[in-house]
Amino acid sequence: MSNIQPFDPAQGRLQYSNLQFLKLGGSLITDKYTPHSPRIDVIARLAQEIKTALNENDNLRLVLGHGSGSFGHVPAKKYGTRQGVDSTEGWRGFAEVWYEASSLNRIVIDAFQEVGLPVVAFPPSGAVTTSRGQVTNWNVDPIRHALDAGILPVVYGDVVFDEILGGTILSTEDLFMHLAQELKPRRISLAGIDEGVWADYPQCTQLIPEITPGNWDQIAASIGNSAATDVTGGMASKVKQMLDLVEGVSDLEVLIFSGDQPKNVFVGLNGEIVGTQMHKKTNV
Repeated sequence: MSNIQPFDPAQGRLQYSNLQFLKLGGSLITDKYTPHSPRIDVIARLAQEIKTALNENDNLRLVLGHGSGSFGHVPAKKYGTRQGVDSTEGWRGFAEVWYEASSLNRIVIDAFQEVGLPVVAFPPSGAVTTSRGQVTNWNVDPIRHALDAGILPVVYGDVVFDEILGGTILSTEDLFMHLAQELKPRRISLAGIDEGVWADYPQCTQLIPEITPGNWDQIAASIGNSAATDVTGGMASKVKQMLDLVEGVSDLEVLIFSGDQPKNVFVGLNGEIVGTQMHKKTNV
C-alpha cells in the first residue's frame, strides 16, 4: 500500500505505480454461438487468477471490464440498438439488452465474490451519457474512490442514453477509451479466446507479436473480424481503437491474448508480455 498516493482533486486522477485495466471478452466468458451460455468454470478460474495476482502484488490496482457475449449481443443485433433507438419496439429492445448485460454481470460478480474479492459493479447505463456514441458525461469519481479503498470496480458493455441517437451501446473498449484518459493506466489487457492478433484470420497460423503506429498500415488489411455475433465491432476495430488510445495516453501498452489459456491473465497482470503487444514506441 505504500506505493499508493491519495487522490489529488487538482490533478483529477489517482496516482498509482501499477494501475491496469483488464477486459474479459464476451467470447471468453460465454459461448457466443449459444444464447445465455456462461462459461461458469472459466469465469471461476479467471476470478482465482485475478485474486492471486492482486494478492501477490501489493501495488497492483485493477479496473475490470467484461463483454456481453451470448447475452447482450443477441438482442442488440435483433433490435439494432448500437445504431440508435427511435421507436417503442426499439426501446423495448434497449431494455432487453440492458437486462441481458446485467444478468451476465451478476454471474461475473458472483464468481468474484465466491473467491473473496471485494467487487462493485458500475453499470454504464446508470452513469454514462453519450452523443453519437461518444461519452459526454461520466462522473468517474466513484471508481477512483473504489480503487483508493482497495475495491475492484467492474464495468461492462451496456446500453446508454444518447443525446442524438436516443440510445446506443458502449463496448468495454469504448468505456476503457474514456477511463484511460481519466485514470492513466500503464497497461490494458484484452483477454479473449484468440492467442493474440492474427495476420491471417480465419486461418490463424501467423500471430502478430507487436503492433505500433509504425506498422499499422502494413498489417491492417490482414486483421479479420469476429466469427460470432459482435455488434460492437470485430478484432480490426478493437485493435484500431486501442492503437489510437496508445497514441493518446503516455506510456500505455495494450496486450491482446487468450484468457482461455490457464495462467495467461495472471501472467499479464504480473507485467509479463503475452499474446500481441501494442505500444507507441518503435525500435530504431
